[in-house]
Amino acid sequence: MGGEDTADVSFRDFVAGRSAALLRSAFLLTGDAGKAEDLLQTALAKTWRHWARVNREGTGEAYVRRVLYTTYASWWQRRWRAEVPTAEPPDREAADAYRGVEERTTLLRALATLPAGQRAVVVLRFFEDRTEAETAELLTITVGTVKSQTARALARLRASEIVAGLVEEER
Repeated sequence: MGGEDTADVSFRDFVAGRSAALLRSAFLLTGDAGKAEDLLQTALAKTWRHWARVNREGTGEAYVRRVLYTTYASWWQRRWRAEVPTAEPPDREAADAYRGVEERTTLLRALATLPAGQRAVVVLRFFEDRTEAETAELLTITVGTVKSQTARALARLRASEIVAGLVEEER
């Protein structure tokens, strides 16, 4: 590793250790494996240039996550808005052995109906188990905005036919 500086080694170690968790968050945001990989790659590329500075106090992951969420929001506003999800996934009903897969797919479809801001708040609060304060800091919004976006998102999900179908199957 002759010419590499410690920041390069540190960043490589970070990527090797945290990519799976970051990719999971990116997938929850985008609902698409390819887009999630593109989103994570873009966030890491943006972060790499500043890694020596942002990771000085051990805050590198928080910085990467903030870049991930803000990049997602800006992409959604520009490019992804033109895409329209289909009413029904192309998959046929799966056997009981695949129930977990069906539930995850249904939840991803329900998440896809939320506006970008609400979706980011739901992913952070409920999938990553972040506090309201952590969520607000990562998204650079107020705690009050986190609370109102969470309430609106949950109300929208409860009213969703997608979620209603999942609840009916449970009964």
